[in-house]
Parts: sequence; C-alpha cells; structure tokens
Amino acid sequence: MKITVLDAATLGNDISFEKWEKLGELTVYNTTPAEEVINRLLDSDVAILNKVKITTEVIAALPTLKLICVTATGYDNIDLSACKEKGIAVCNVKGYSTHSVAQVTLTLILALMTHLSEYQGCVKSGDYTKSGIQNRLTPVFHELYGKTFGIIGLGNIGKQVARVAEAFGCKVLCYKRTPDPDFNCVDLETLLRQSDIVTLHLPLSDKTKNIIGEKELGLMKKSAILVNAARGAITDEAAVAKAIKNGIIGGFATDVYSVEPLEKDSPLQKIKNLDNVILTPHMAWGAYESRVRCIEEIAENISSFINGEQRNRVI
Repeated sequence: MKITVLDAATLGNDISFEKWEKLGELTVYNTTPAEEVINRLLDSDVAILNKVKITTEVIAALPTLKLICVTATGYDNIDLSACKEKGIAVCNVKGYSTHSVAQVTLTLILALMTHLSEYQGCVKSGDYTKSGIQNRLTPVFHELYGKTFGIIGLGNIGKQVARVAEAFGCKVLCYKRTPDPDFNCVDLETLLRQSDIVTLHLPLSDKTKNIIGEKELGLMKKSAILVNAARGAITDEAAVAKAIKNGIIGGFATDVYSVEPLEKDSPLQKIKNLDNVILTPHMAWGAYESRVRCIEEIAENISSFINGEQRNRVI
C-alpha cells in the first residue's frame, strides 16, 4: 500500500505521521503545485491531501489510486463525480476541529466587541501612562450577555458555538435549511435583522456560495458583527468590504477566504487595517489537539478501507 501526502505543511510541523507510516509506504510532500499532482500520485494507492485540487484530468491519469483522504471536513476541492465514475473512494474527517473552531470564533467576537486591539494599543503606545488617569473606557464596549447571537449552519461546529453563546447568556437564533427542533431556528432574514452577532458555519456549495451578499448585509443591524470561520466564498467579499467601509455593519472577522492565501488584490485588503476588522490566516481549525485528532482519524479511515469497511466515506 503506497500512501502519498501532498500538502503536509497545512498540518503544521509539530505533528507526527507515525500512525500513517504503519499503514504502508509513506511519501510526504510539504506542498505540491498543480502541475506536479499527477506525477506524485502516479503509482499511489492512497492520496492524503488538504487543499490540493483533484480534478477530472488528475483522476483520469491515475491508474492505481484507490482512496483519497481529505484532512478536513470540506471536500469542495475534489471532483467527486470523476472519483465515483472511476471507483475511487473519498473520505473526510468529521468533528475533529469542532472545539478549536468554536473557540476561535468566540475569540474573534470577543476581541471585536471589547475593542481589544485598541485598548491594548493604548497601553503599548504609552498613551495610558501619559494620561494620568487610572482607567480608559473609550471606545465604548458592550457585554455579550443579553445579545442576540445568530448562527447560520448547524453542523457540529454551529451547535458547539450555540452552546458557548448560551453559556455567555445570549439569545441564540439559528438558520438551517431543515430546522432542528432542539434549537431556535428562524428564517435567514429574521436572523439577520435581529442578531447582534452573526456567525457562519456552512459548507461551500452552489446553494451557499455568496449566501451573505449586499442584500443580506443590508438587513443587518449597523452595530452587528459578522464572523466567518467556514469557507470564504460563502460571503461576497467585495460586498462585505463595502459594508464595512460604509458603516452598514459594525464589524467583521474572517479566518477564511475565497482564494487562499489571501490575494494581493482581494477587496478585503482594503479594510484589513481597520479597528473593526480582524483577518486571520485560516488557523481556526488548527489547535494542536485538533490536528492530532485529524491525523488519528485519517489513520482510522485508511485502516477501515484496507479492511473492506466504510468509515467517513463521502463516496
């Protein structure tokens, strides 16, 4: 069994692949440009990848490939139809990053709501010391307690964020295409109009692409905070940048982008230095414990496949 890892760098340099090594002959590449994908997988049985694109052309050129393991929950970078037609199994990893993403989501919200960077900057610049006043209370910040917290998408991460928001004393509203009776589900327009905080936890698909655009942003409160820790293309990034610049919404934080890494000409570049904007480098999923779980889950997926079992199968 020959196993090839195409973009190990996306998992960090502090994680052991020992469990993968026990399952077959392991070859590891830190990164793989598009033009090298076919060559590196040419005689592989198993491909392990995160963001590398597996297209119809790639699939057609790989006679030995039997299994693709994605080190993520999302798999929009893989042509599933081509895999299915050729009988190549695809597995993802579910639930491994739930607590990590929920933690970072709330961290972004709290940082924006408390104007953390501005207060920290006041001390770092020496302004606090020079003021002669024991405290500083501008810009004005508000408690999370009692606010309406809107969650779009109710998978494992969305549900965990809901639980944390409730622990802070928020009223939680949720939007899900098929409402969940265990949560206070409302239509999207109601959620956007009523929420003080809106977080996104949806997979990327034709139905969810640009689900938050100019129209939806216009429904939100001017003081509302929008946080995206799902997929960049779920939001219309140009519309978000415009909404921030024009004061349509109160704040924005994202850990994901329609093209990654963030492009030099992305509309988000124009707002990245504003005090009410936080941009992070797709790190929300990657707490150490989360990445260890990911490695272990991939090992279980491969082992199950070898034994003729189905585990975390997408197709």
